[in-house]
Amino acid sequence: MKKIIAVAALATVVACSQPAPAPEPEATEEAAAEVSLAADGLPSVGVYNVTLADGSTITFEAKEDGTYATTDADGNVVETGTWRQESQAVWCETPDAEGATERCFDERMEDGVYLSTNRETGETATITRPAA
Repeated sequence: MKKIIAVAALATVVACSQPAPAPEPEATEEAAAEVSLAADGLPSVGVYNVTLADGSTITFEAKEDGTYATTDADGNVVETGTWRQESQAVWCETPDAEGATERCFDERMEDGVYLSTNRETGETATITRPAA
């Protein structure tokens, strides 16, 4: 009888006990911050050499903090503002100048050439990145 009671008690304990849940693994790597990509497949942040439709050239620097600066061929800052990469094919920027509104550009690679077309004017610029 003692054996039956002991076996019954043991069966009850085994049936009612659940194994301790395994601890969840600690995140060893933080999720990588989403990096926006330009039409050329490289990160949007960086320096661009831009040849405008009229043949003039500027240097455009897209900074990590969401701001930009445009300099002319002599190195003079001619415009500053904020930027956003809506998608790999759409770039938008808002100049800091009072009353300025956002302007967006449709960007694409065509036969290995990076092109950016102003949605308002239809003018297309050719973009390259300086050699690293």
